Amino acid sequence: MSITMHDVAARAGVSIKTVSNVVNDYPYVSDATRSKVEQAIAELGYRPNLSARSLRSGRSGVISLIIPDLRNAYFAELADAVMRQARARGLSVLIEQVAGGRDVELEILRGPRMQLVDGILYSPLSLDREDSALLPDGPMVVLGEQVFDGQRDHVTMANVDGARAATEHLLALGRRRIVALGTDPHDTLGPAELRLQGYREALAAAGIEADPDYVSTVVSWHRSDGANAMREVIASGIPFDGVVAFNDAMALGAMRVLQDAGRRIPEDVAIIGFDDLDETRYALPALSTVDIGREEIAERAVELLIERIGETGEPQAPRSVVSGFRVVPRESTAPRGVATMSATDATDVAGGRSGIPSTL
Repeated sequence: MSITMHDVAARAGVSIKTVSNVVNDYPYVSDATRSKVEQAIAELGYRPNLSARSLRSGRSGVISLIIPDLRNAYFAELADAVMRQARARGLSVLIEQVAGGRDVELEILRGPRMQLVDGILYSPLSLDREDSALLPDGPMVVLGEQVFDGQRDHVTMANVDGARAATEHLLALGRRRIVALGTDPHDTLGPAELRLQGYREALAAAGIEADPDYVSTVVSWHRSDGANAMREVIASGIPFDGVVAFNDAMALGAMRVLQDAGRRIPEDVAIIGFDDLDETRYALPALSTVDIGREEIAERAVELLIERIGETGEPQAPRSVVSGFRVVPRESTAPRGVATMSATDATDVAGGRSGIPSTL
């Protein structure tokens, strides 16, 4: 037999109404009573009837996460973080990917499944500021660099500062001929252009003129793209002793090609990535990277969306959050003759995890 709300009420010694208030997160329940009900729910394994709750509240308890491509490990790990943050708040997550192009992206955004969710976390791929009017109404938080019309809450990462810090890390090791791996000539407002800006700013501050020969373009940001780009860099014959890869996947692909070519890491070439994917800890050598605050991005995005979902009356002004970041030095950038630092030894950069909201 299925466990009912009546069973929970009997176990907790409270009324069915009180159990309903706890299940529906009614705010005016004492901590002691809420604790008793939650304990009874856990002991009995009670699962609320979501369909009935949706009819009563007008909410489904489901949010959507729309991301470009789950093959990209960053978005896979972001999806995992969002799901954990949502689950902790009693929400389920419907994940959609929009790697099929602009028409697919619009079809998903305006399709019937988006009518079934309470709100949307959206990381754009093909749409830009001119497409603001095409976005669906309702609670939405935009992830990434695209801010559309500035009328949506927005959570992003410190792309410029993070790339500048990564480049400064290599410069501090005495590397002077540093390749920027991962630019996209079609990306004028996205992370590729912003990370290139940070790279150039670091070189300029060190008195090094940016050489376009040291900027390597790619088709996308997968391991194979990093590997292909590194083959082209080696084939060009330019001398280089450092690589700033604009994401970890490309860095891992580039590392394999460097090693196949007989280049020692970090003795001959120091390399640093961006994103702090879990697998970077287990590469050989372990990959230095920039931790861009993925957990913070997921937490703040879910919190902002929940606030929008529950908003009544005059909506508050759109908010923008930039996550904190830190450089994580590992074996791939170890100074010659110096023991490497573990991930737990990494130093927070630029104020760490501040993530202070500001109005757009």
